[in-house]
Amino acid sequence: MQQIMQQAQKMQQQVAQAQAELAAAEVTGSAGGGLVSVVMTGLGEVKSVRIDPKAVDPEDIESLEDLVIAAIRNAAEEQRELTEAKMGPVTGGMGGLGLPGF
Repeated sequence: MQQIMQQAQKMQQQVAQAQAELAAAEVTGSAGGGLVSVVMTGLGEVKSVRIDPKAVDPEDIESLEDLVIAAIRNAAEEQRELTEAKMGPVTGGMGGLGLPGF
């Protein structure tokens, strides 16, 4: 039982370290050939949005809105892949076991 507790504590430390690394990491998503880009933390917090002036057309705001959404989705996908890369080795695929925090 003590060995299981030690393994659980070690895993908890590894999860905390992976979460800290994710918080410090940044990913970038873009759309429209780079006309819109979004920087997001590894935890999914949007840090910045950059819009190239060429993307701004007062007659076509809907296209710009679509580019922003596409860039956010692209960044979110990058963030998801980063999370899997950082957390996968720590949790060892335990996500499907219904364990809290995994």
